Amino acid sequence: MAESNLDAPALLGGLIDDARRLGADAADAVLFESASLSWSQRLGRPERLERAEASDIGLRVFVGQRMAIVSSSDRSGRALKDLAARAVAMAGAVPEDPYCGLADAADLATERPDLDLADPEEPDPAVLTERARAAEDAALAVTGVTNSEGAEAAWSRSRVVMAASNGFTGDYAVTGSAVSISVVAGEGGGMETDYQSSNRVHAADLEDAAAVGRRAGEGAVRRLGSRKVPSARVPVVFDPRVSGGLLRNFVSAISGQAIARGTSFLMHSLGEPIFPAGVTVVDDPHLRRGLRSKPFDAEGVGNQRRLLIDDGRLTTWLMDLRSARQLGLRSTGHASRGTTSPPSPSPTNLYLEPGSSTPDALIGDIEQGLYVTQMLGMGVNLVTGDYSRGAAGFWIDKGKLAYPVSEVTVAGNLKAMFANLSAANDLVFRYGIDAPTLRVDGLTVAGR
Repeated sequence: MAESNLDAPALLGGLIDDARRLGADAADAVLFESASLSWSQRLGRPERLERAEASDIGLRVFVGQRMAIVSSSDRSGRALKDLAARAVAMAGAVPEDPYCGLADAADLATERPDLDLADPEEPDPAVLTERARAAEDAALAVTGVTNSEGAEAAWSRSRVVMAASNGFTGDYAVTGSAVSISVVAGEGGGMETDYQSSNRVHAADLEDAAAVGRRAGEGAVRRLGSRKVPSARVPVVFDPRVSGGLLRNFVSAISGQAIARGTSFLMHSLGEPIFPAGVTVVDDPHLRRGLRSKPFDAEGVGNQRRLLIDDGRLTTWLMDLRSARQLGLRSTGHASRGTTSPPSPSPTNLYLEPGSSTPDALIGDIEQGLYVTQMLGMGVNLVTGDYSRGAAGFWIDKGKLAYPVSEVTVAGNLKAMFANLSAANDLVFRYGIDAPTLRVDGLTVAGR
């Protein structure tokens, strides 16, 4: 095998060739290179300026129907030869898996859309310093804010390179810029906090740092005087900062792995109405400058924009190659992987399309209800759909936000929640998994 001064595709190709010479029937390899820069401060004082770089290689080999995965950060020729030998030896010692294997040629990505995922320049540390400072200064200037938990500005760049013995090669780079701030309002036992951030692929698309800071300061102050409320069965409205959590629950329930194992409450729902008519849920790996965009999946399979929910109906499972084979279907191009584990299905840019009502209209006819701005805990059972999570936000009284609420639990069943969901028109792409303001009727709010 050639030495490690080869370019990345040639290096991975040589690693695969070594594995096949040693007895592998097929193999693929991935290389992840990353660099990051971050600056954090608290109350105007610097806390950390950090730069990190990393490079990791993962090799997956197949000997018959046996598979093994090994990884290394050492790119020297000798280390990579040892990596190939170790992988082939390991594959001979594991049980057979009838569903493992590389993609067929017909499923491989043949196009490389221009997604504009790489900001061309690394920022000067002074730029990050100014973003963090602007966010913290703006937050601390809000009347009622008494302390800062810190502000941070960061930049990162990642490169993904893939090669496989089925003939696939591909690579792409992704950058990210972010600014975040967490502050405290009030004093003593009446303190409240709020955290806000902005994350974008290109720094030019970042929200103004001072606006992020003001939003955090105002959010913390609005929460002062939070109280508990009596338990009741009421409509619950989810703010966009938390509404995407319902989509995360949804895609976990339609993961090909969960369906193949029979561990999802939606396992018998393909083609059935899950959401109300008119609701559309989209997964789009080719969203330009999208936070989770990529030109192909982690098995080299072609990917595309899909309507996971079309007019309320469930159209597909989210599948990689292995789960698709278990289900007798074709991969949907949703494989994701690192260097140390096999691929598994994962969404890309996932969003619920906006409805026609404004958020105010969505709330306006609620006599008593809860507007949620923060979710706590992980109380979701994807086998049964049972949902119970801690929450904080604002009580709705006669169609208006009346006062802040904390220490309550929102409970229901996801299948019923999806069926009784309505969406506002305020969708903004912020997190990679996004939804507008969502209203769900008939949930139990457990308070005092």
